[in-house]
Amino acid sequence: MMVPVFTGEDEHVPDVDPEYRFNPDITLALLAGFTRNRRVLVQGLHGTGKSSHIEQVAARLNWPCVRVNLDGHIGRLELVGRDVVTLRDGQQVTEFQEGIVPWALQRPMALIFDEYDAGRPDVMFVIQRILELEGKLTLLDQNRVIHPHPGFRLFATANTLGLGNLTGMYHGAQRLNHAQIDRWNIVATLDYLPRAEEVAIVQARVPGLRSEEGAQLIDRMVSVADLTRRGFAAGDVSALMSPRTVISWAENLEIFGEVELAFRLTFMNKCDEPERPLVAEFFQRCFGTELTESIALQAAQ
Repeated sequence: MMVPVFTGEDEHVPDVDPEYRFNPDITLALLAGFTRNRRVLVQGLHGTGKSSHIEQVAARLNWPCVRVNLDGHIGRLELVGRDVVTLRDGQQVTEFQEGIVPWALQRPMALIFDEYDAGRPDVMFVIQRILELEGKLTLLDQNRVIHPHPGFRLFATANTLGLGNLTGMYHGAQRLNHAQIDRWNIVATLDYLPRAEEVAIVQARVPGLRSEEGAQLIDRMVSVADLTRRGFAAGDVSALMSPRTVISWAENLEIFGEVELAFRLTFMNKCDEPERPLVAEFFQRCFGTELTESIALQAAQ
């Protein structure tokens, strides 16, 4: 696949992370988005690296990129624009200030909507219009139609793919209009990395564990994480360890110097009380030691 690359400098181009590990299928989907102007939605559980995957592809293409988190405070005015009062020649005048959507639409820019399934309904209908291939946006306040720049690209990330908060993990996730989901040209699912790659990523993030002993320790930590993911899939636990959590566990290990204490502070204390014995069993199966009460006392202190 021949992929266009920008040669100029732009402050909106993400920094290259040389340690980032790419998923081949997701990378191809994203490259199709950049090359053929396809609308790409990346779905997956938290901590899989959905947003960073898009950013790292954009970084290597030198493609300007901006992320918008669709939290509950983002409204139509923030996306489209609003009238603001400004001073000009000593007099107050009312001017229309463009929102992030028309601003990005007129530039060679990759616009990423994070937490796409958490957006409010009025916000989602603003996005629905630019999902179409020509993607023109009508500003009713100005009676103006904005045509997209040839280098404009649109991406989004979601945890639930518009199905709502079925598992109880993603409070605030909304059910999305199927007509809008249908407008996304490519929907890619990003799962957790294979164990060897996840171990390599944790080692890259935590220099103190870049040794053979460190690799063996991280492998056991990833094994614990894998058991929590299997337990979540089976409905035995309501929380799981993402790669981000494993990295935090390794970083906290460097701070506290104790695997068990770091595990409690990083993940176990986030679990519901009835589920903690099973989580402790996961730890015991991978490390061969039980979580002691002394560790709990140290954590409390």
